[in-house]
Amino acid sequence: MLAYIVRRLLSTIVVLAIVGVFVFLLLRLSPGDPAAIIAGDNATSDQIAQIRRQLGLDDPLILQFWRWARNILQGDLGISIFSNTPVATLVMQRLEPTVSLALLTIAIAVVIAISAGVISAAKPGSFADRAIMGFAVLGFSVPVFVVGYVLVYFFSIQLRWLPVQGYRPIAGGLWDWLRHLILPSVALGLAYVALIARITRASMLEVLSEDYMRTARAKGVSESTALLTHALKNAAVPIVTIIGIGVALLISGVVITETVFNIPGIGRLTVDAISKRDYPIIQGVILIFAAAYVVINLIVDLTYTVLDPRIRY
Repeated sequence: MLAYIVRRLLSTIVVLAIVGVFVFLLLRLSPGDPAAIIAGDNATSDQIAQIRRQLGLDDPLILQFWRWARNILQGDLGISIFSNTPVATLVMQRLEPTVSLALLTIAIAVVIAISAGVISAAKPGSFADRAIMGFAVLGFSVPVFVVGYVLVYFFSIQLRWLPVQGYRPIAGGLWDWLRHLILPSVALGLAYVALIARITRASMLEVLSEDYMRTARAKGVSESTALLTHALKNAAVPIVTIIGIGVALLISGVVITETVFNIPGIGRLTVDAISKRDYPIIQGVILIFAAAYVVINLIVDLTYTVLDPRIRY
């Protein structure tokens, strides 16, 4: 088990290093010049060149990369070009809204999706099964921003039950915090509910057709025990896999959702940084997202070894 964990950790380091090189080169080889944005529309060529020298953008790429990588290894994500604030500070200021949105979305998606998938698998071909699978197709087909605008129209504008946009810190009150996150969490989680429900159903149907499940029923095991204790446990590996993939995809969905609902999270910070070509922020945020993605995959892989010990060998 220890050797397996060490191998996965080493592969994680390699992946993060490759991501770092890719992000660094992608930003600097793409069109756009932060020095020109800082200088403004009326700046002269000499003024732009002076700003480039101050930012170190005229240095050779290998020198810029070495300087950036050295700082990263020391835990320094750099300084924002425009606000002159450490990137780590900016990320920490925006962390709570993004983490709150992500965790609530995951909780809603997993609970609803697994329940729906189990119900659908328990009665294949029934009205409930067709309704759940129809909802799954619809949920996975409609873009997040469309769902968000529809939810805002009905629950915020028409019914006035929930706020249209914005965010309230959890320290200001649990209910106020939750009210501002319900709509964005549902909008973001709909696609993941659909995805996880379909995989749960397919995996459960495969397990339910096994001989040991028929034997369990023949011995008098109740249907609920057979579904939740035997079938769901043995169908867990594909479900955990798709949950891990969904959490990773959540990273990109957060950017759109925070923009639609005006949530001041890391997604909004990334969008603003891209529009300004603020290299340090973009690099720092992408590295954080990449690290989160790799860690999630590592946790999923380690979960496999608990659900199926054969995988660790």
